[in-house]
Amino acid sequence: MLYINYKKLWIILYVSIISCGSTATINNKQKHIPIEANAQTASIYANTIVPSNLKEHLYTIASDEFKGRATGKEGQKKAANYLKDFYSQNNIRHPKQMDDYFQIIPSKNLGSKYQDSENVLAFIEGTEIPEEIIIVSAHYDHLGTKDVDIYNGADDNGSGSTALMAIAKAFQKAKNDGNGAKRSILILHVTAEEIGLLGSKYYVEHPIFPLKNTVVNLNIDMIGRVDDIHENNSNYIYLIGSDKLSTELHQISEAVNSKFTSINLDYTYNSKDDPNQYYYRSDHYNFAKNNIPIIFYFNGTHQDYHKPSDTPDKINYNLLAKRTQLVFYTAWELANREQKVLVD
Repeated sequence: MLYINYKKLWIILYVSIISCGSTATINNKQKHIPIEANAQTASIYANTIVPSNLKEHLYTIASDEFKGRATGKEGQKKAANYLKDFYSQNNIRHPKQMDDYFQIIPSKNLGSKYQDSENVLAFIEGTEIPEEIIIVSAHYDHLGTKDVDIYNGADDNGSGSTALMAIAKAFQKAKNDGNGAKRSILILHVTAEEIGLLGSKYYVEHPIFPLKNTVVNLNIDMIGRVDDIHENNSNYIYLIGSDKLSTELHQISEAVNSKFTSINLDYTYNSKDDPNQYYYRSDHYNFAKNNIPIIFYFNGTHQDYHKPSDTPDKINYNLLAKRTQLVFYTAWELANREQKVLVD
């Protein structure tokens, strides 16, 4: 999760008003939206997302070996190769427009003190409408090291990184079984989030697929912990931005959760008056600025946010799995509906 300078926030807000329009009001009594995708089939593949697999990968990504995954540094490169090897070993291909899983970001796009870095992309081609793309994203970089401290970033955003791996594997298994999604799924691990959302910025400026073909961006940034507000009821997730560009997207999101996961969807941080302004602080915002509907999934901050103490032993893996399933079910529905969501 990007730290923001609030003295500059008024500039961001002004730009957002011009780019995205006004904020829609959440109304939980909106008209019923039917689930169009095969619910039984969706559940088969959602149930492949289990805590043990998430834990195995997160303990690696957030290990001391990866040295906090700072943009352009050795640890970030190790994490990129770990992701690449995972997709290759599971026969999940990169987009055919690319020679590899890496979208290289030159140092000139990151700032003079940074070396080249890379987004990591994996792709499951759709069976009926392959040109329409559902992007599921999460940043995998973090803060690196400071003196003797390693900022492992287990929740921020090792949790999102491992969620993407599990979602990709579920979609690929569905395709292998002859149940592939109608639309294509692009798994986008972005770098350089912590230094200004620069990995996602680079992608939208150099898209592998035309932005006009991108149906939606589901972005995950910190979904493995519980904040103080919910310590007595951990069955929640903050949703941000679902109604900003598409009323239908918000309604589908609500319907999917009601049908499959029954997580308490908390819209506190979706308010245009919320002082944290999280809508502008993770990678989905670069898609929203290009009129692409988004949902941002977030567990809120906690006492270990941006500290060396954000370690994998503090992750709630059962909750991480359930939240990951929610994102998978939402992506599944969006990928299999007859019509893509309307931008209104």
